[in-house]
This record gives sequence, structure tokens and C-alpha cells, in this order.
Amino acid sequence: MAIPGFTDYERRAYCKNVRCPVQVLLDKTAPNTADYEEIHGICSSRCIHTTYDFHHWLIKHGYHVVKPVPEP
Repeated sequence: MAIPGFTDYERRAYCKNVRCPVQVLLDKTAPNTADYEEIHGICSSRCIHTTYDFHHWLIKHGYHVVKPVPEP
């Protein structure tokens, strides 16, 4: 759910923007196939990029990580 005046991060926007080779393979593979799931496993558990790189990409592209205030 986007905050008014803002947009939510779209899934895999970073991967596509930096032309991640794993994402390129995913884009060439039919979804819901064994090959797709095997490639997706790299993203899920062995991503070739760092959280540092992702975080700085978010900043560079104007994203803000927000968290709601917990209710008392």
C-alpha cells in the first residue's frame, strides 16, 4: 500500500535496472517450470548482489524505507 504521494517499490526493479544476469535468465525462462524455480532459487538464497548495493540503489532512485509507528 503506497503512502499518498509516493509509489511502492516494484518487485525486481533493482534486478532489472542493474541488468542482473540471474534476472536476465529468469526473463528468458517460462514461469512455473522446473528451470525457472531453479534459477529463482539463486535469487532466494544466493543473490549475487549485496544489501549494501541494493540499499544505495534505493537511495539513488529516491526510495525511502518506512515503517509504521506501532500502536500502543
